[in-house]
Amino acid sequence: MLKKIARFKSPNTNNTLVELYKFKHIKHYYWKPKNGELNFGDHLARVIITKILADKGHLLEEETSSERRLLGLGSILHFAQENDVIWGTGINGKIEQDQYKFKQLDVRAVRGPLTREFLLHKGISVPEVYGDPAMLFPQIFPGRFTRVNKKKYVTVPNLHDITIAKEKNWQNLISPLDSWNTCITRILEAELVIASSLHGLIIAEAYGIPARYIRLSETENLLKYNDYMMGTGRASIEYAKHIQEALEMGGMDSPVFDTQKLLQAFPIDLWE
Repeated sequence: MLKKIARFKSPNTNNTLVELYKFKHIKHYYWKPKNGELNFGDHLARVIITKILADKGHLLEEETSSERRLLGLGSILHFAQENDVIWGTGINGKIEQDQYKFKQLDVRAVRGPLTREFLLHKGISVPEVYGDPAMLFPQIFPGRFTRVNKKKYVTVPNLHDITIAKEKNWQNLISPLDSWNTCITRILEAELVIASSLHGLIIAEAYGIPARYIRLSETENLLKYNDYMMGTGRASIEYAKHIQEALEMGGMDSPVFDTQKLLQAFPIDLWE
């Protein structure tokens, strides 16, 4: 039985109601902007983990034998705490090394070899299982989203690039602040995806759509893009500086990725 012990308004999430329960459960951490909005790429973590659990007959909100914390997807490894479970997460090139406070983690998969190398250097065991969980979308949502090729290209700015993209009058712009399913549906309307959003690139490539990284600012460190590229069998990322150059360059080399290996690394044992 659910034993609700608190219901309150969180000061950091625009009056979002948060519920705490008395029983032990797995806590899922993913990054959200402080203003309470949901950033498309980061929110995919919640969508993916919720769907995988549901397919296996489980929910996040259920009692478990232990109380652990799971980090899956995103450049959020610096938020990890001692003995957290890591699945498909990566390091953030903007964060100083002394901000990574943990000494031991339960790592099931990481985004790419740059994250693995970082953790190995800290003496943490890391299996050679790579990939961003967003690459699993076609497999865990079979038939839900389909390509339609309505537009020559769409553009997907990173959260920090929205203002720049609007000032440059980007055409067919998809805001990362739109709902996750709207973003995916609109991405799949394109013959080419031009994005500074990492997950704009990842969703496109997961569905076989050519994608090109466009660099609008120096806000985002290149490390996360290179980590993803190397985790999918490619060299460092090559980027365009403007839309016309992106159109001329076309899509990046196709990813080489084993969806089964990453999916099998999902820590379902935390629930079972």
